[in-house]
Amino acid sequence: MFLVCAPLHLLTKALAGRSFWPQWFLARVAWLIGIRVRLHIHGAHPGAHALLLANHVSWMDILVLSGTTGCTFVSKDQLGHPLVHWLADQNGTIYVKRTHVKGAKDQAIALARALERDRPVAVFPEGTVGPGDRLLPFRSTLIEAANYAARDVDIRPVAIDYGREAVALAWHQQPALDNVRMILGRPGHVRIDIHLLGALDRVGDRKALAAAARSAITEVLGYTGEQPSPIGAPR
Repeated sequence: MFLVCAPLHLLTKALAGRSFWPQWFLARVAWLIGIRVRLHIHGAHPGAHALLLANHVSWMDILVLSGTTGCTFVSKDQLGHPLVHWLADQNGTIYVKRTHVKGAKDQAIALARALERDRPVAVFPEGTVGPGDRLLPFRSTLIEAANYAARDVDIRPVAIDYGREAVALAWHQQPALDNVRMILGRPGHVRIDIHLLGALDRVGDRKALAAAARSAITEVLGYTGEQPSPIGAPR
């Protein structure tokens, strides 16, 4: 599928300036490896200038979230294998340096420029994958991008629900290849429900918005309890 889609994507991008092939490719890859997705939209369908704040359980989140909403992502700047990095580039990924605390405003402005384009942008505010039975604290720094954008930005929480298999499937404290082999070697299908929740009221500051998004996602997933984030407290 990659050998078919990659040339078509590059040709479409060269001729039209943009390409729908990355979204199509990610959605079909998800289906081929046994993922079955149900999208639940609470309120209006996300517009082109939406900031999606989603919980993070697995690398499969990338496939299903972009495949269903057409979003691009904010990611750490180190993705490992060059092919993985190239694939992320083709989907318009915005890169940030986790350790670059003093550059937080610059990162938010870069995200704001992406939000001014014609597709949603997804952020995983936990900053890493969670264990599947609770949410880690939400980091609020990048939410400030909504205030820098020269567009009206809707901030939409997104609950990615793996059901009873969330803990078993979570990519948490496990080597990447081991997790991939485990998931691909499982019999049957992986069922994932994506709940695209209503837009948050923008009256609060970024910390209040992060707390509201976390609360909305927690309610949908039925999580309880707190767990310190392995990458530091929310900012």
